Amino acid sequence: MSWPLPLTIGWRFYRARERSGFVSFISFASTSGIALGVAVLILVLSAMNGFETELEKRLLGVVPHGELLAADTPFTTWPQMVEQASGIEGIVAAAPNVKIQGLLQKPGGFEGVQITGIEPDLEAKVSRLPQFMSAESWQSLQGDQANIVMGQGILDKMGLKVGDAVTFYLPPPKSQAGLGQIGRARSHTLTISGSFSIGGELDYANAYVPLKYAQSLMGLGDAVNTVRIRVARVFEAPSLVRLFGRQQQQLMYVSDWTRTQGHLYQDIQMVRTLMYLVLALVIAVACFNIVSTLVMAVRDKAAEIAILMTMGLKRRAVMVVFIVQGALNGVVGAVIGGVAGVLLADNLSSLAAKIEQLTGHQFLSADVYFIDFLPSRIEVHDIVLVIATALVMSLFATVYPAFRASRIAPAEALAGR
Repeated sequence: MSWPLPLTIGWRFYRARERSGFVSFISFASTSGIALGVAVLILVLSAMNGFETELEKRLLGVVPHGELLAADTPFTTWPQMVEQASGIEGIVAAAPNVKIQGLLQKPGGFEGVQITGIEPDLEAKVSRLPQFMSAESWQSLQGDQANIVMGQGILDKMGLKVGDAVTFYLPPPKSQAGLGQIGRARSHTLTISGSFSIGGELDYANAYVPLKYAQSLMGLGDAVNTVRIRVARVFEAPSLVRLFGRQQQQLMYVSDWTRTQGHLYQDIQMVRTLMYLVLALVIAVACFNIVSTLVMAVRDKAAEIAILMTMGLKRRAVMVVFIVQGALNGVVGAVIGGVAGVLLADNLSSLAAKIEQLTGHQFLSADVYFIDFLPSRIEVHDIVLVIATALVMSLFATVYPAFRASRIAPAEALAGR
């Protein structure tokens, strides 16, 4: 007997399963379960890929990859530090910043905010911030004017708009706050010269002013209190920022994105792993419905198999017949689930936006999460992995029933008929 014959018989048995309504239902349930598991798993993995992409493109495009923060004395030699950083392999660029923590006054209270003084020409080398604001807003950060560019989220929250004036309160200088004394906070009036919209929590907690103006606010002269760096590969940031810090001569604090935002990446990876395991088990349960289908098919086809065996069909070929019949459930389910999963993942953002409009409920709140929409990025290797997992599980589920079919005794099967 040639091998195409068992394949042909297996295909005919698969197509003839509709003769038994219950067997047909079990077969449909297993195929549907595999398809559903494959589709959902592709969708979830694509969403996790999307979160990783947005984390790197948005959050890590604006949040420093690494920072050196002055401990006692500010960095007076920051131009040399910027030049020195560019000479370290793996560091793309460095830029000076002045970090200021304070309060913005609003009707009925105050809003905490971190103001960063930046020099636009240098900042553009280490940050993607210009991509999230207009050219006019970016240019307003040149010079030493009392301009401030705020996140659209905090503007909406405070009921402000571009062109308005806002009062900013700074903590008192250390020299005024001796033991047992409370210094007087300093207030400054700034003009809102622009806004930025990154689409997440950064819109609610950050604002930017010209570097020279920030230096005057803090009384730093030409010095700065922070130097930030951008690296070519974000996961090398911890080692590179420490290397850069060890080359300096003064006391400082060293920080990188894994300390401030690393939990987000770890959470994404953990959810990705857990969802893969859970949905892989869903696929496994659906695949093992194939066992029930084949066990009943073996009983139903025992006489036909016995006749074929008396005609010369080998036991190994009998196994192939039922392996083909069962594996076709997995193939059909994997293909349908793969196509459905890719289509859903490709349109996930727009579908989620439409559901939000219909229900009036936002899945991701911008003042809590680093993005305010459901992202998606389809990776070919994820699709291949998911479909291959489903096919292997479905193939494995056919082995025992197929083996039992090959053990049929033709005489007993024909006598029982």
